Amino acid sequence: MLIQDDRVPVTLLTGFLGVGKTTLLNHVIRNPDAGRIAVVMNEFRDVGLDHDLIEEVTGDIVLMHAGCLCCSIRADLAKTMALLLSRRKRGELIFDRVIIETTGIADPGPIMNTMVTDTMIADNYRLDGVVGLADAATGPQTLDKQFEAVNQIAMADLIVVTKTDLVTLSECEEFETRLGGINSSAHRVKADHGRIPIDTLFGLSAMRPNATSDDITDWLGVNTHHAHDDHRHHRIESASIEVAEPIQLSVFEFWLESLLALKGPDILRMKGIVHIEGNEQPHVFHGVQHIFDLPVPLTSWSGKDTTSRAVLTARNMEKSELEASLEVLLGRMKSPEAGVEARRFEAAETSF
Repeated sequence: MLIQDDRVPVTLLTGFLGVGKTTLLNHVIRNPDAGRIAVVMNEFRDVGLDHDLIEEVTGDIVLMHAGCLCCSIRADLAKTMALLLSRRKRGELIFDRVIIETTGIADPGPIMNTMVTDTMIADNYRLDGVVGLADAATGPQTLDKQFEAVNQIAMADLIVVTKTDLVTLSECEEFETRLGGINSSAHRVKADHGRIPIDTLFGLSAMRPNATSDDITDWLGVNTHHAHDDHRHHRIESASIEVAEPIQLSVFEFWLESLLALKGPDILRMKGIVHIEGNEQPHVFHGVQHIFDLPVPLTSWSGKDTTSRAVLTARNMEKSELEASLEVLLGRMKSPEAGVEARRFEAAETSF
């Protein structure tokens, strides 16, 4: 039976100061293919909305000619999202998705965690993807000096490279290589003065019941390998692990709990697909640091591949530590103590 997820999709737009987030937003708002969007910003005065797009300003809401709206965060994010939802239910506002623009120096991790831990947000909104902007002109220096910028790239599902016209082709390629070292599973696209194909911006997450095997592959990254960025001693390690055969639930939980207990604060992001013994459908999972979304069963899954895969992006974690973690998982799968009857893999029963 196919489970429909009717929650409002949310795109988190992040990137350091001056990287071009507002320029991209102005083009998205103008694009009729983007649909009706609620853009959540920090303060209207801090952004350069195109005045010819503005239809009406009412309190903390700016209505746009294109059918979109912008909302200012005057309190905390949860209150802002609740306000949008209540006005949508009353028919006062119409939108199909939300884009949250972070401040230039913000770590996206707390916002992502809020979307999981706040009951109202989690019940009504789902994270559709994290889009990180990177400035090809000043980005290398920013990554050297600002660890927040490194975190923004490390947590992205999509990296938009901006201002490529201000650097040479070789400089751009070198910068993209470095971005791949920080986050090897994220797709990358170059912006043309803030313009990108609108279909690359949405539908980035595979945390939905109807995700296909191709969706999972795109989400995890088809060419994920060990890679790292060790500039200024804030090394980011990105690595993937695979287990070919179904895993007993108790073994998977033991491995995940052990990894989080040892390295939880340093795990910037973790996502994957797991096949549990005794379950026909695999589950996708996603976490930031020690906080995880409820795993989502792939109700439309029809593939025969039972390989479980996880992609980790972490700081100050050696490749040897990741390999040792995998060895623990494989060792537990083969041990007599692991021979317990597998329970049905329900989100409510898991420890994460």
